[in-house]
Amino acid sequence: MKQEILIIQPLMPDLSEILHQQYHCHRLYEQTDVALFLSQHGHKIRAVATRGDVGLAAELMAALPALELITVFGVGTDAIDLAAARDRNITVTITSDILTDDVADLALALMLSTSRQIVAQDTFLRSGAWQQRPPQLGNKLSGKRVGIMGLGKIGAAIARRCAGFDMQIGYCNSRQSDEPGWQRFGDLHQLAQFSDFLVLAVPGDARNRKMVDAEILSALGEQGILINVARGAVVNEDDLIEALQTQRIRGAGLDVFDSEPGIDSRFASLNNTVLTPHIASATAETRQAMAQNVVDNLAGWFKGEGAITPIG
Repeated sequence: MKQEILIIQPLMPDLSEILHQQYHCHRLYEQTDVALFLSQHGHKIRAVATRGDVGLAAELMAALPALELITVFGVGTDAIDLAAARDRNITVTITSDILTDDVADLALALMLSTSRQIVAQDTFLRSGAWQQRPPQLGNKLSGKRVGIMGLGKIGAAIARRCAGFDMQIGYCNSRQSDEPGWQRFGDLHQLAQFSDFLVLAVPGDARNRKMVDAEILSALGEQGILINVARGAVVNEDDLIEALQTQRIRGAGLDVFDSEPGIDSRFASLNNTVLTPHIASATAETRQAMAQNVVDNLAGWFKGEGAITPIG
């Protein structure tokens, strides 16, 4: 008999197909009466498959008394009550170390796109305006100062890429880096004052919610650019939009938004931004590897071998 698992929100089609072949999958997002579903099936579900941006609501976790494993397609755990999971000895897995390079690559792409005005220059060329006037000047990336908020695996990968551009590297993190020449700052305000580019690479949990506000943006200053590849929730979007509209900062490169997939309509009218639809890990190679990681975690667990990438 197949093990029963619960899928919280749609997963990539290839992964969903594999899971349906190997398990009896319940799709929560298709249930019209969740309470009735849980009363009938909740006690049989030992594992949940979810996405990093979706997580698992605390009340839903509480309604699954047999739950042993939460597999996350992604690295975000801010939407999971980890303390409750630990109290119940529920193992949580993420697609660890798989998407680090892609996220770091996109952070650099956003830095280059905003500083060199790649999107605006593309529009300028396609419009035919080049025949009437020269393009506007962008700004250098090489040699500038980058401040990275959060020097975990992704933040460190971003820093190494920035080092290749001879950038001065500053960071805020709970632990000191061993990398020579990287400057540690005591708080985000100091880091923003240092930075030409302020890059966010922190979890989107409650402690970081709206940490980038008007005060931090003022510290970043008129020549500064904000890059967010973390979570939309870490930025006060009203403050950011006002800073962009009034040019109190130079620009922003954003891959994440507070209310995605719907975003504040005011972003669309800003010409000093580069906006991408949460695609930091969206390469065919990485998404396939992430899917395989979820499959392997579930298989290992149900074979009694344990999960392969549990969080600490």
